[in-house]
Amino acid sequence: MKNKMTEKIEKVKEFSAEKISSGVEKVRDSAATKKVTEKIEKVKEVSAEKVTSGMEKVRDSSASKIISAGIDAGKEKAKELKVYSGIDNVLTGTASDDIIDGCMVLEGGAFRGVYTAGVLDYLMQNSINMRSTVGVSAGAMTAVGYVSGQIGRSARTNLRYRHESDYIGLGAIRKNDGIVGFDFLYNDLDKIEPLDKERFFDPERQLVAVATNCLTGEAEYFDRDTCSDIFQAIRASASLPFVSKTVDIGGKPYLDGGCACKIPYRWAMEQGHEKIIVIKTREKSFRKPVPKSQVEKVCDVTYHNYPEFAAVLAKSDENYNRECDELDELEKEGRVFVISPSEPVTVSRMESDMEKLGELYFLGVEDAKRSLEALKEYLAK
Repeated sequence: MKNKMTEKIEKVKEFSAEKISSGVEKVRDSAATKKVTEKIEKVKEVSAEKVTSGMEKVRDSSASKIISAGIDAGKEKAKELKVYSGIDNVLTGTASDDIIDGCMVLEGGAFRGVYTAGVLDYLMQNSINMRSTVGVSAGAMTAVGYVSGQIGRSARTNLRYRHESDYIGLGAIRKNDGIVGFDFLYNDLDKIEPLDKERFFDPERQLVAVATNCLTGEAEYFDRDTCSDIFQAIRASASLPFVSKTVDIGGKPYLDGGCACKIPYRWAMEQGHEKIIVIKTREKSFRKPVPKSQVEKVCDVTYHNYPEFAAVLAKSDENYNRECDELDELEKEGRVFVISPSEPVTVSRMESDMEKLGELYFLGVEDAKRSLEALKEYLAK
């Protein structure tokens, strides 16, 4: 009985296997299978075309990619070297010999002075060369390139060498007892991009640097043609309190001119100038917060040997606010022409972000461009 059952089961298996094999063969030969095969072939052809087309596009765009890669590599290298990536776009050239009667007044602000450099570079390109220039701190430093007529020199210094230790940093502190390396500015830089001393000392143009006398707490104005050393006066003008030693001039100690006078427009008026251009490094609405009482204590402790200087230093922010208020009134009266940042300035005094510094420089260029026609009208009155 078992044998007959087993034989039947085996016959069923064989029959099923044959059916399945036959079915598979039929499926292979079926129209549906052929259609699937045709579709697969088409997909292969289309894919091949796309790959070929893609390869051609890659070949065609290889030059662009190489150029783009070069630009990107340049930017990365600039960051690596801590140089502004757009350094090659800084304005260049030499100012004309035209001289306009009047005074250029330059506010300080440490590295916010790159804004001033942008304004001055554009004005020089358009022959706005004032007979007199007075600058405080960074303004006094930027004035050097303006009076020498070297477009872009001041900007390139800050946008290329900001992270050079001998200019700003430990090297400067070791060599010059302050955060700014004047040996680098007056010696090393002069070998790289020499100052045009013939134009700088042209008697047809006046340069005045403002420094604060630590004994009296008063601002003093050092004229290039009458002081013993204008570069020493500029050094004093830009020597920041708390982080710099006093600078000796004629046996007297001096520090940052901005401690006693941040925007020297009053000096320009007292000299009888009818046309006065003021370049600020903060937006028009900016005012400094009134310092708290502990600030006065810090000033007293730090400069206990110079009580008059400590007193004026503690009140310098309040004095600045008054200067800004007065400037606004003088501008409304048409007595002065003011160029200030058209956007809020977020750059700090010792800013290390080179891209931010570069952007501030070109903001100065653009603001000067927008102001040019109105400035020409002011000067022509």
